[in-house]
Amino acid sequence: MTTKEQFEKLFKNELSSEDARQFLVDLYDKGETAEEIAIAASVMREHSVKLPMTDELKEKAIDVVGTGGDKSGSFNISTTVALLLAAMGKTVAKHGNRSITSNSGSADLLEALGMNLNLSPAQQVEMLEKTGFCFIFAMNHHPAMKHIMPIRKSIEHRTIFNLLGPLTNPAGAKKYLLGVFHPEYIERMANALLELDITRAFVVSSNDGMDEIALATTTPFAYVEDGRVSTGLIKPTDFGFRMAGKGEILGGTAVENAMITREIFAGVEKDAKLDIVLLNTAFALFVDGSVKDMQEALNMVRECISSGQATKHLEKMIEVSNSFDV
Repeated sequence: MTTKEQFEKLFKNELSSEDARQFLVDLYDKGETAEEIAIAASVMREHSVKLPMTDELKEKAIDVVGTGGDKSGSFNISTTVALLLAAMGKTVAKHGNRSITSNSGSADLLEALGMNLNLSPAQQVEMLEKTGFCFIFAMNHHPAMKHIMPIRKSIEHRTIFNLLGPLTNPAGAKKYLLGVFHPEYIERMANALLELDITRAFVVSSNDGMDEIALATTTPFAYVEDGRVSTGLIKPTDFGFRMAGKGEILGGTAVENAMITREIFAGVEKDAKLDIVLLNTAFALFVDGSVKDMQEALNMVRECISSGQATKHLEKMIEVSNSFDV
């Protein structure tokens, strides 16, 4: 049986719990290849509840997403970046879930901000068109996970599913700023994105174990574009940022993290929490293809905040999400 056939059977619930468990353990023991990750992601996408996106919207859409599992205790950096991108006129299809390993997942933060997450796929697309942002609540879009989750939980170590969440956006977004929990997975995930026909992506994992571009240390990356993968190292000091330890970017509950996001957008927060959002958003703008260099990107992000546009657009996104009949 091919890997694709095995994943098809897994998602159709045609494997016994023991066979499914053994399949996932065997993949982990040998180490999942980029090809296997891409195959699993494509099958999972096929079995998802998709958004009725036009090809044009898919080409414009970007996702800022991480695997989670870095146990850094940081506030919701990637979700804050996603909202800020939308405030800058970009098209952000954010795929996410409730907290699994942290105090606040992306869904928890957005709810605490006052956003309505219970939208149909058609309503999500309408919100995307009206505001440049939609949230794709993973638990509503991957029904097969209901029978797979107990199998995952019976395995004491991570499985391939710890890598698949960011790769299985039901909107079919073509651009990614994607964080992974360990640098050893950067190139594998980048090559999987290549197999999945992504237009452009940065895959990052910092040397202190964050699934973001960090301030405390350097962050290795893989860049995907034009059918090839290049690699490098991001140094915060190269872009004028001071190094800052993890203690300076700690978050808390969803409500506390919502306050941090609002303070960043309002220009009240001026220290490391702002800096890490500026840095990650600048790289996301580069992935989006709307800037020629990082300095231009940083200037655009700072202007969005200082002009009040970030806060104004956040309120618009919340208002539009609550305008739908559910």
